[in-house]
Amino acid sequence: MTRSPASVPDPAPTDLDALLGAGHARRWWQRPAPWLGLLLVVLLAGGASWWLARKETATAPRFVTEEARRGGLTLTVTANGTLQPTRAVNIGSELSGTVRRVLVDVNDRVKKGQVLVELDTAKLAAQVQRSRASLAAAQAKLAQTSATVKEAQASLARLQEVSRLSGGKVPSAAELDAGAAGLDRARADERSARASVEDARAALSNDETNLSKASIVSPIDGVVLTRAVEPGNAVAATLQAVTLMTVAEDLTRMRLEVKVDEADVGVVQTGQKATFTVSAYPSRKYPASVTRVAFGSTTTDNVVTYVTWLDVDNGDLSLRPGMTASATITAVERSDALLVPNTALRFTPAGTGAPLDAPNGAAASGGGIVSKLMPRLPRGGPRSAGTGGVAALSRQVWVLQDGAAKPVAVTPGISDGRMTEVTSDALRPGMAVITDQLSAGARQ
Repeated sequence: MTRSPASVPDPAPTDLDALLGAGHARRWWQRPAPWLGLLLVVLLAGGASWWLARKETATAPRFVTEEARRGGLTLTVTANGTLQPTRAVNIGSELSGTVRRVLVDVNDRVKKGQVLVELDTAKLAAQVQRSRASLAAAQAKLAQTSATVKEAQASLARLQEVSRLSGGKVPSAAELDAGAAGLDRARADERSARASVEDARAALSNDETNLSKASIVSPIDGVVLTRAVEPGNAVAATLQAVTLMTVAEDLTRMRLEVKVDEADVGVVQTGQKATFTVSAYPSRKYPASVTRVAFGSTTTDNVVTYVTWLDVDNGDLSLRPGMTASATITAVERSDALLVPNTALRFTPAGTGAPLDAPNGAAASGGGIVSKLMPRLPRGGPRSAGTGGVAALSRQVWVLQDGAAKPVAVTPGISDGRMTEVTSDALRPGMAVITDQLSAGARQ
């Protein structure tokens, strides 16, 4: 027999509450408030830890480092100067007169003995003729005095013969003395006339020499660099010869004269290699070698320099005398040297005080601005004689080990302006050398 669903009795409400446990109190883990509180505590603890870690990180020192490495280093010296011929001769005239002809011009090649300039020889030729006439007169005077000597000798000989034949009775002693004195005077006149001949001959030779010097010749083979005379110019030679031309012997070999500063002259030596450039060819480097370093100094505006000569090959004749050149002399070269940045030698961590070599005892702060304003280490450091620019003063650098800065003693050597050669028992290639210290909150 089928029952109708409407006839099924509904469960009592008390039975449903008992099934669901609605009438009983909930346990603590079943409540949301403890879990929300625990979550809040965890978030607060995590935030505090993060804030503390960030604060500690922000206040911890941060360093800029660069690895110490091995490599080559070259110490160079720069200097400016001008190009000059290896031998240049200023050709002048020691005679006064008027220029009749100029036979060469600038850039002409000349040979030794070639006539360059001719002066007017009218006055010089007249002086030669006058000297020849004076010589002829002196020679005639000499002949006259020679005849007088012979006459006096004959007269004295006759008197002496008469005195012998007469047994000393005649002539008188006065006559004999007068004859001897006459002979002596005649011989003195002859010697005077002979000296006059020599004087006239010397004057003639001098005038002939002056006449020959009216034709000015080149003393060397070379090229005419300058010409300061034209036909018709008057040449007035007074206390010094007037320069008419300049002739360079050989332009395929030239000399560069540079002025080396007194701070660098100690490392410049004869035989060192160099390169230089000129404004006419800015992209071309010419090779050169040091041939002389002057001991005498030159002072200009309180700057002391020493003239240094560099030998230059100018086979293609691209270089010209008088060009201004900028030379770089290779003074010292090092291979496989231990190198550190120059900034590492100037760095001191903040709060550690000033290094021993800080100028005026000022603290070399690790801050970026201060360290960059500090003066650079002089090239090569304090140099000692005979060491080729190697410094003997001990310094220190700071290396980063386990997050902390530790000092390492080093002895600096030569420097190229950015890197410095050092020797040290503790510093090794690959160590992180500190070059700067960042302030708190700064970002790299």
